[in-house]
Amino acid sequence: MGRSEELFERACRVVPGGVNSPVRAFGAVGGIPRFVREASGASFTDVDGATFVDYVQSWGASLFGHARAEIVEAATAAARRGSSYGAPTEAEVLLAERITGAMPAVEMVRLVSSGTEAAMSAVRLARAATGRDLLLKFEGCYHGHSDALLARGAGSGVATFGIPGSPGVTEGAARDTLTAPYNDLDAVRAILDERGEEVAAVVVEPVAANMGVVPPAPGFLEGLRELCARHGALLAFDEVITGFRVARGGAQALSGVRPDLTVLGKVIGGGYPLAAFGGRRDLMEQLAPSGPVYQAGTLSGNPVAAAAGLAALDLVDRLDPYPGLEATAQVLAGGISAALASNGVPHAVHRFASLFSVFFTPGGEPVRDFEGARAADHAGYARLFHHLLDRGVYLPPSGYEAWFLSSAHGASEMERTLEAVASFRG
Repeated sequence: MGRSEELFERACRVVPGGVNSPVRAFGAVGGIPRFVREASGASFTDVDGATFVDYVQSWGASLFGHARAEIVEAATAAARRGSSYGAPTEAEVLLAERITGAMPAVEMVRLVSSGTEAAMSAVRLARAATGRDLLLKFEGCYHGHSDALLARGAGSGVATFGIPGSPGVTEGAARDTLTAPYNDLDAVRAILDERGEEVAAVVVEPVAANMGVVPPAPGFLEGLRELCARHGALLAFDEVITGFRVARGGAQALSGVRPDLTVLGKVIGGGYPLAAFGGRRDLMEQLAPSGPVYQAGTLSGNPVAAAAGLAALDLVDRLDPYPGLEATAQVLAGGISAALASNGVPHAVHRFASLFSVFFTPGGEPVRDFEGARAADHAGYARLFHHLLDRGVYLPPSGYEAWFLSSAHGASEMERTLEAVASFRG
């Protein structure tokens, strides 16, 4: 018995399912999860001593790879001064200034500890600001596990386990959440024409990355902006994944569409627990203590996480990693597609900037919404996952998840990955 297997058996006795976040359990692909001992750059080493090229990268948080020296040093120095104070620090101000300086739609920002917390708080603010109750979201988009946002087609986590929503989400919470297919403006228009006066916000991943990577169709985001303006609803972009990953200004900078509210996470924490939500000044000033909408957190703006986030954003400004990430992703995604095609494996590789994923679809048809993502051959993805795992390449253990590159992925990692894919026969 290997150490990972031993640890998983022990974990299952004291942790539900043996893991502290469901997709880590390999439930969608089968087998025993690898327990990580340490990680550096583009790779991690498990407790049995095996090293893997890593395309999870803490689900996108590690833009510069694992254990980047500047981030580690900043966090270590901050921890030596104290891990938490329950009082404001300069680092919080600096990080907020850095975020608002990069994203014109974010005039003010509130730091929190997780993407779930940020999205939940943004929804509360939207409801308070508009005096409306309903929320419109998209099937297959994931915005954390708060009740209102987990209801009805909530993307990767629940989709991986075939759960339509979640037990424990009340009828009231589900009733206040409306859903539409991603990339379907006609469906959104019909909902808002009927109930637009009740809708507080339309919440969307500007690039869907929790049903695999599904880019927005031309005009989709622009159409949402116009429809929200027409009906008096707020437009909220969930850029937990795309913020500072696809561009310094996020997907909103690339699309030119300006949301009212923005949710951020992952990259802005440098791999530490930190997230944020922000937007128009008139909206954000309704938060306590400036206004009546309550939101709080003991660890919000944690000094260690803020220091790590500042170091990550310093690297963004100093190194401009995006052209390199784009080039690597283009070569890698193209090489994977060519290898699968040469072996007669029907597939579609979707890519947006450095985000990409592989769908096994009949005839290689592209996926444009959650229905298409669910119809893909997920058993085929599980076979690809284990084929690559056996050859030292670690993919997300679910076909509903995005693959993440870091600036540490280079020629040797690409070569190893493409060699592994080249021997896959479906």
